Amino acid sequence: MESERLRLVPPSLEFSEPMYEVIEDSRAEFSLFLPWVTKSLTKTALVNNTEEAIKNYEEFTGEFWFNIIEKETDSFIGAVGFIVRDNSVPFFEIGYWLKTSKTGAGYVSEAVGLVERYAFVEKEAKRLEIKMASSNVKSQGVAKRCGYNLEAHLANARRLPSGELDSTVIFAKTCL
Repeated sequence: MESERLRLVPPSLEFSEPMYEVIEDSRAEFSLFLPWVTKSLTKTALVNNTEEAIKNYEEFTGEFWFNIIEKETDSFIGAVGFIVRDNSVPFFEIGYWLKTSKTGAGYVSEAVGLVERYAFVEKEAKRLEIKMASSNVKSQGVAKRCGYNLEAHLANARRLPSGELDSTVIFAKTCL
């Protein structure tokens, strides 16, 4: 999948090293909301997770992601996740993260648009969701800019990696 500035590539071990570097560079910001970004995250764990994501992508099940590649620099800059929630609907969830130094330029919105087309056109999705901590204002901005509607505010429904209690907000887009 491609846009003017981005190329989205299915999970691949080729991007394990640059992915780990981006996670390390952006650890302070990521660790606020992404529970898997811990001090114990190792390159080996990331490779194992990538191998599982490759299998999930090939079988179209569970969770996988697309690597976000900036075309101008041919660099890995983030990931847009895809979770197969219910194939019988079909209903999928999208998540995303981006190298801190690349935020604010519309890359995530662009990547969400590409994945959305993939879901609605190629996978005949009827529902897409984006969930996040209610305190993650930047992520909410992405969902709103991409035309997702706030459907739910689940009070006290999650713990942040810091241990603080937070709510969950759910944005959705449907296709009938």
